[in-house]
Amino acid sequence: MIKNILLVCISVVCGVGIHAQSFGSPNGKLQLNFTLKEEGSPYYSVQYKGKDILKESKLGFILKPSTSYFSGFKVENVTYTSENTTWKTVWGPNKEVVDHYKEMLVHLVQDKTGWKLDIRFRLFDDGLGFRYEFPVQPELRHFTINSELTSFNLAKDYKAFWIPADYDTNEFPVTTSALSQVPVLIDEVRKEPLAAKAPSKSVAVQTPLMLKSQDGVYINIHEAALVNFPAMTLNLDDKNFILASNLTPDKNDDRGFVQTGSVSPWRTMIISDDARDILSSNLIVNLNEPNTIKDPSWIKPTKYVGVWWEYFTGGGSTWAYSDNQDIRIGKTDFKTLKPNGRHGANTKHVKEYIDFASANGFDAVLVEGWNEGWEDNQAYRKEHIYSFTKAYPDFDVKELQAYAKSKNVKIIMHHESTSSVVDYERQLKEAFRFMKDNGYDAVKTGYVGPIIPRSEYHDGQWMVNHYRYVTETAAQYQIMVNSHEAVRPTGLHRTYPNWIAQESARGTEFESFNGNRPDHTTILPFTRLIGGPMDYTPGIFEGDLSVYGNNKAKLSTTLTKQLALYITMYSPLQMAADLIENYKKYPDAFQFIKDVAVDWDSSYVLEAEPGDYITIARKAKNKNEWFVGSITDENPREATVDLSFLPKGQKFEATIYKDGKNASWNHNPKSYEISKQKITAKEKLKIKVASGGGFAISIKALSR
Repeated sequence: MIKNILLVCISVVCGVGIHAQSFGSPNGKLQLNFTLKEEGSPYYSVQYKGKDILKESKLGFILKPSTSYFSGFKVENVTYTSENTTWKTVWGPNKEVVDHYKEMLVHLVQDKTGWKLDIRFRLFDDGLGFRYEFPVQPELRHFTINSELTSFNLAKDYKAFWIPADYDTNEFPVTTSALSQVPVLIDEVRKEPLAAKAPSKSVAVQTPLMLKSQDGVYINIHEAALVNFPAMTLNLDDKNFILASNLTPDKNDDRGFVQTGSVSPWRTMIISDDARDILSSNLIVNLNEPNTIKDPSWIKPTKYVGVWWEYFTGGGSTWAYSDNQDIRIGKTDFKTLKPNGRHGANTKHVKEYIDFASANGFDAVLVEGWNEGWEDNQAYRKEHIYSFTKAYPDFDVKELQAYAKSKNVKIIMHHESTSSVVDYERQLKEAFRFMKDNGYDAVKTGYVGPIIPRSEYHDGQWMVNHYRYVTETAAQYQIMVNSHEAVRPTGLHRTYPNWIAQESARGTEFESFNGNRPDHTTILPFTRLIGGPMDYTPGIFEGDLSVYGNNKAKLSTTLTKQLALYITMYSPLQMAADLIENYKKYPDAFQFIKDVAVDWDSSYVLEAEPGDYITIARKAKNKNEWFVGSITDENPREATVDLSFLPKGQKFEATIYKDGKNASWNHNPKSYEISKQKITAKEKLKIKVASGGGFAISIKALSR
C-alpha cells in the first residue's frame, strides 16, 4: 500500500425494530439503501445522481432441499468503514490503482434457526460490489445451495449487449437488443454451432452484461473474485425487467457446496452516464485480494508469434502427426506410424518461427500440436487423450530448447485437454516439471468440449476450483498461464498475476469459422474484458482465407483495425497471429506490431460507445512512448484524438497507421496509409475511420 488516507470504523447496534440503513459513495453520486421487509427478508436499492438505478431487489439463498436462507432475519448490527489507498500492479493498463470506497457490513441472524448471514456492501465512485459472508457458527456448518435469490430490479427496458447463459461456453456472438427482445431472439442465437453447449433451461444471459438506458445511464453487471463458487448467470424477467442470479449447477442440479467461514464472490455493478468510465473502472480488480506471489519478477508481459493460425486457414496444416486415429497414449509407438506430411509443429518449421521472432523483437513462440495424442482427440468419450511430456517424433524438444535460447526467444507450451480435466490434473505436476526442465515458463491451456468428470460444466464450482488449482500449481514452478475455454475472468489476475490472460470469449479463430461481425470488438471491451485481459490473438493481415484453399471466410476488419486491437483489446499477452509470409508482405504496417508495448504506465479512454466505437491511448511502461488505437463498427466515422494526455510543453512525432480512402472491411480491407507528423499536447487529431476499420498511432518524444 502506498497511501492510506482514511480508515474509519463505526459500529451501530441495531434493535429488532431498525430495518433500514443507507450510505453513499465517496463522491456522493451513488446511494445504497438496505432494508428488511416485514417477513424479515433483505432487500437493497441503488440511486445514481438521484435517479433510481435499482428498485428494491432481493437478497439471500434457498438451501437444499428447500430451506429459507432469505427470510426471518433481523439486523444484529451494522458496521461502516471507509478506505482510500493506492496499490501497485505487477502488470496492467495502469501501474497504480486507487482503491477508494465506503463500506457497510450488515450482520443478520435468523430468528427461528439462529443462522447468521453477513452482507458486505462497498460503494465506489463508479459502482457497487457486495458479497455474502457465511460466519463460522454452531448452528450451521455445511450446506448446499438450491438457488441464489440475488436480483437486480432495473424496472426499465434497457438496451443490452448479451450472449445466452450457457454453462459450457462463452463463445456466442454478442447480440444487441432491448431486454424485452431477449426471449424472442435467444433460441435462434443458441443455434450457433460450438464445441460444447449446455444452455440454461430459463431465459438467461451471461455476465459481464452491458446495459444502457434510454436516458444515457450505462450499467455493467458482473462478479468479482470467483473462488470456490459456481459462476453466476442472470435469469431475465422480461415483463418487469428484473435480472436474478442463476448459479451454474452441476448435473445433479446442485448449485454450490459451502462451508461456513467462507464468502461468496462479489456481485458487481459499474454505473456511469459516461461510457468511458465503464472501460476505465478498476472496481473488479479492487474487489479481489492482493497479489499472493511474493516475488513476481519472473512474470513477464509477452509479445509472441506461433504455429497456430495455419491450422485455421484451410491451407492443410494440422495439429496431428499421423492420420492413424487408433491411438492409445503410453502404448502407441508413434515412431512406427506413417507421418501425414502436414504436421505443423515440426522442428524445422518451429525454427522458422524462432528465427522470425528473434529478428523482429518478439519474446516467444507458441507451438500447438507438439505432443502425442492429436490424432484421436475425442471429447467426452475418451479420458486419456494426450501426453503432456512426450513429443511427436518430428519435434525435438532439446534441440528446440537450445535453439530458442541461442536466439533469446522462449517457447510457449500448449496443454489442450479436450476437457478431460481429470486426466490433465493427473499429469499436471509432471507436465510442469517437464516444462521447467526444458525452458518453458508459460503455458496455454485449453478446454475444448464437454467436461470429464462428466458431472461437471465449464463454469461450475468444481471447474472454477480447477482453474485456480492450475494457476496456483503453475506459480510453484514459476509458470504463467493463459487459459482458453475457461470460465470468464473476475479479476483474479490481481491475486494470481501469473494468470496472465484468458480467452473465454469469441476470439479471432472464429473469423475462420462463422465469422465475427464488425461491431464485435467494439463490444467485447464492455463485456468480456471487464473481468480481465483477453488473449484475442489479433494481427491478421490476410483477411481473405480463400487464398489458402477451400476456406471461404473473410475477416470483418480492415488491416489497420487489426493494429488498433493491440490497444483496444487489452492484454499483457499479445500475439501477432498471422503467418510469417503475410507480415513480410506488409513490413511497414508490421512495424506497429513490432513497436507496440504490452505493459503500461497509464491508460486513457478518449472515446467510447458500446457497439459503435472505442478510442484508447496508453503510455508504455517506463518509456516516453504512447500508443493509440481506435476502432469502429460497420459505420464509418471521424474519430477525435485529444492529445492532452501527453506531457505539456514537449514536442512529439506521431506515426499514424490509418485506413485508405477507399477502404472498408468488405471492400479493400488491406488499403492503408502511413504518415508522420509533429504533435503537442494542445492538439486534437481528426482521423477518418472506414467501415469496420480503425487506426493506430505510435507516439515518441522528440529530443528537441
